Amino acid sequence: MKKIFMILIIATVSLFAGMKYSDPKPTFDDPRRIIMKLNMSDVKEANHLIGTIYNLLKDYPSDTLKVTVIAYGPGMRVLKKDYDKHTLSRIRSLMEYEVDFIGCRNTMQTMKWVEKDFIDDITYVQAGIAEVIEKQVAGSIDATPY
Repeated sequence: MKKIFMILIIATVSLFAGMKYSDPKPTFDDPRRIIMKLNMSDVKEANHLIGTIYNLLKDYPSDTLKVTVIAYGPGMRVLKKDYDKHTLSRIRSLMEYEVDFIGCRNTMQTMKWVEKDFIDDITYVQAGIAEVIEKQVAGSIDATPY
């Protein structure tokens, strides 16, 4: 029993050894909630945002970080099935790490796009920018890297 207890203590300490987290520390029940705005269609900028998310996933212990990408305006183009294949592959990989992607129906309506034009597993809201605002009011941190 004592050995198991020591292993648990060492494992817990090692989770937070690499980075100094502010109080309250992120936990499974209270993870850091991060939003990132995807509002441009440039491949280089989209991949920079994706790379930033990968870096965050490396720095935070599993299940202590919840990332949501909110796409609107030109950023909706990045989530279309006919976008850059390498970028879409990276996005699908992030979805496997439970990164959520939310798309803007207003942009879709303006551009005459429909859900079948986009990759699977996107959640849609009417107004992407309103979703950004509401997530921030609810305590999410905007960490968009531009």
